[in-house]
Amino acid sequence: MFVLPPPPPRYTIPIAYAAGASNGMPVPVVETNNVIRHPEGGCSLQVGEGTYHLKDDLHLATPPPHPSEAPIINPNPLQTVPTPPTSGVKLSLVSLGQRVKTPVLKLKENGHTPLFGEGNPALASPPVKEGVKRRKPKNNIVKSSSSFVSRVITHEAVSKRLNDRSPDGIFAFANINRAFQWLDVTSKQKEEPLAKILFTKAHILSHDVNDLTKNPSHIDVVMGSSAGDIIWYEPISQKYARINKNGIVNGTSVTHIGWIPGSENLFVAAHANGQLVVYDKEKEDAPFAPEINHPSAETGQLPLQVLKSVNSRNQKTNPVAVWKLAKQKITQFAFSPDHRHVAIVLEDGSLRVMDYLKEEVTDIFRSYYGGLICVCWSPDGKYILTGGQDDLVTIWSLRERKIVARCQGHNSWVSTVAFDPWRCDERTYRFGSVGDDCRLLLWDFSVGMLHRPRAHQASARQRTSLVAPLPHTNRHRADSAGNRIRSDSQRTADTDGDCDHAVRHPVEPRARTALLPPIMSKIVGEDPVCWLGFQEDSIMTSSLEGHIRTWDRPREGINDSYNAHASSSAISASVAGSGSGRGGSTIGSL
Repeated sequence: MFVLPPPPPRYTIPIAYAAGASNGMPVPVVETNNVIRHPEGGCSLQVGEGTYHLKDDLHLATPPPHPSEAPIINPNPLQTVPTPPTSGVKLSLVSLGQRVKTPVLKLKENGHTPLFGEGNPALASPPVKEGVKRRKPKNNIVKSSSSFVSRVITHEAVSKRLNDRSPDGIFAFANINRAFQWLDVTSKQKEEPLAKILFTKAHILSHDVNDLTKNPSHIDVVMGSSAGDIIWYEPISQKYARINKNGIVNGTSVTHIGWIPGSENLFVAAHANGQLVVYDKEKEDAPFAPEINHPSAETGQLPLQVLKSVNSRNQKTNPVAVWKLAKQKITQFAFSPDHRHVAIVLEDGSLRVMDYLKEEVTDIFRSYYGGLICVCWSPDGKYILTGGQDDLVTIWSLRERKIVARCQGHNSWVSTVAFDPWRCDERTYRFGSVGDDCRLLLWDFSVGMLHRPRAHQASARQRTSLVAPLPHTNRHRADSAGNRIRSDSQRTADTDGDCDHAVRHPVEPRARTALLPPIMSKIVGEDPVCWLGFQEDSIMTSSLEGHIRTWDRPREGINDSYNAHASSSAISASVAGSGSGRGGSTIGSL
């Protein structure tokens, strides 16, 4: 039976992206500057604890394409709008001073957690002595002659600004198309980047800062590009190194990248061919050939193929380890707070929980419909959030190995989910989500609410997942790494074989799944929102066209009574009173 694929996201392509290099038309070649606005009285966020006021809107300059960059041709002949050459603006934030750290809820005691690879003598590195400067990349990026780096623009007073800034200030690293900017978002001149790097034919799609090695004189940043090349960048010294040069280890784009918790040198890059690759920032690269061959690899029966183990004695060059999870693209991954697991979401609609210390997948969950795009952990590691093409945010319980609730409120694909650690405690959790519908949503749920028995109705129609077997269906907005593919969410343990120990959880029908409504929903701009971050004193978002918006939190003392009981009682009442959800399915009460 022919089944229609999921509809594309419901939004209009901004005019700024409907012209220019994406459809072959001439574009201006003048480099523009960032612009900041301070709106008054507009786009405030009304929540129970008070009002979040929009402080400023920093609009990053979109760089013109490089002269040698060929016009981007849309591969879909039926599409009537051009494909924007971007993955959206993402931010990596870092504070180098004694600023209050992110609150962490009490984690379950599991004894000593070993570091990744610490059992392999070939990976042992000499300890860094106190007072000894950390190793930096070898190449000066300002004077670089590499064809990969087009141009570097540094602020004329960068040294003075670094010396005069508050030690508790926050740096932000942001990508927009082929540009990568280093910003001081707590300074009065936040619109003036400390440095801007322009690449020749690659777009930076993801980046991350190493929290372990950061200090006032050193920051380790890794960036993954649409060309597959990875840049290890130290902004204070303006030094860099190029890893996976010309795709020598893996020739596909880097869709997501992140430092391994507790490691000074090792980071993980998710590539578009379904592989997770562990790199060492200080090792040279070598052509990669799988060291371990699985007889079931070609049939796709294994949930994880270890092509090179971290325990391999061959550790003189990159890669350190290579894990293949699927043939589809990995969209994002997130490390658990206890540094034992990593949650991975893919275009095939699966959430995979991996014990990366043991190099094995423990659980596989499926989306209700379409691929998954984003994932994060609760601060205490008890819950996992995912968002994707089904326009839903989903809460999963790792301890109970099941779905907890689906959160309905978005009108298009969900691009980022994040917990607000400053409004989470042992019983109540606050999280947010943003998406292609240009909305910011805030949600609350409590532990007591989640364990109430669900009301099952005999007349409820048992709905199963819909199948979308069209691998070439395009989305209106695609990043430069390629288009997102719809998933086949109907594949479960019955069809995947039994050659592994991973638990494959079948899709829970929506008639038996609790539904959680948002406590706040707001359209915050005219272009899709693609990143969300919570700070101690603010909420920040960034959008497809480069708008970085900051909302100040409510002043202390406003509606304090809300914090005591409304997060659980009011929301429990609203959820229990929910009637029916989309598609006619009956929603069980929590």
